[in-house]
Amino acid sequence: MSKISFNNANGLFFKALKEKVNSYFIQNNLSKTGGIKLFFKSLILSLSAISIYIILVFFTPGDVPAVILCGLLGCNLAFIGFNIMHEGGHGSFSRHKWLNEVSAYSLNILGGTIHFWKQRHNIDHHTYTNIEGMDHDIDIKFMRMHEEQPRRWYHKFQHIYWVLLYGISYIIWILYQDFEKYFRILKDPAAKKMNRKEHLVFWLTKLFYVFVYLLLPVIMLGWLKALTGFFIAAVVCGFSISIVFQLAHVVEGTQFPEPDKNSNKIQKEWAVHQISTTANFATGSKIASWFLGGLNFQVEHHLFPGISHIHYPQINKLVKETCEEFNVTYLEHRTMARAFFSHLLHIKRLGNA
Repeated sequence: MSKISFNNANGLFFKALKEKVNSYFIQNNLSKTGGIKLFFKSLILSLSAISIYIILVFFTPGDVPAVILCGLLGCNLAFIGFNIMHEGGHGSFSRHKWLNEVSAYSLNILGGTIHFWKQRHNIDHHTYTNIEGMDHDIDIKFMRMHEEQPRRWYHKFQHIYWVLLYGISYIIWILYQDFEKYFRILKDPAAKKMNRKEHLVFWLTKLFYVFVYLLLPVIMLGWLKALTGFFIAAVVCGFSISIVFQLAHVVEGTQFPEPDKNSNKIQKEWAVHQISTTANFATGSKIASWFLGGLNFQVEHHLFPGISHIHYPQINKLVKETCEEFNVTYLEHRTMARAFFSHLLHIKRLGNA
């Protein structure tokens, strides 16, 4: 698809909002990055994941505790992704560039590839949110996420089988899709090439992942326990990541705009487009915000991805205020449960429409 642009000629909304946000940081003498609060949270999440892994692999608890710990490990890995990798990938973890890079590369330790993620997430998803053919996060095999996608007979069951697809998404991502992208880049002369360092990081971290998450557990526990534990942790991790994304972009009320066929332009300024395609949930819950890395404040994150999530509660007030001034609809679900049911109703309707 050719390049899509936005109607930013009279971008008064975002101009007014940015002035308010910049004034907030200047007046309060604050850094836009995470700082010491995010560092200590990251330390807690990292140490808890390492501790659970050590208990599972080297101390072999009973079956029931092991299943619970594997589920907790899956959640823990997702929380590391939300709080450490995601912030580092956006350059908002720290004011130090090297620390942002280290944080971003935690994705490779979790099995992914930060080189691919930055293109797919930072550029494709954050620029062209909910636009068919540009935002690959709404292109899920066997799922119909919006009305412009063709309807197949099996979609009428998608409000049932979504559990399976979301659960296996992490396994497919790290063990298939990353390799698919890697070899596609090698074959496609028009693709953006990886330098020698990126090739080396890709293979070394993939081998590290296989050794730590599969080979070592097999050596210590045997095939059955190791693979069962891996599957539980991976499914919980994939489910957690998928749900957080879907509740932010694929619920009742979020839009899936199409560019004008003649100009290939979205007839909204970019910031308003972000608000119309995104929804918040459970912003009043400090527990949700802590574990999800502020991704429940998805609107604020899409408008200001370079600002750490620790500032989102205050920015949220400024965004709502500006939306009222410019008569821009702001989407939000009071609880995570309400957002979840809104997502289910949305995909059920699309499966039968």
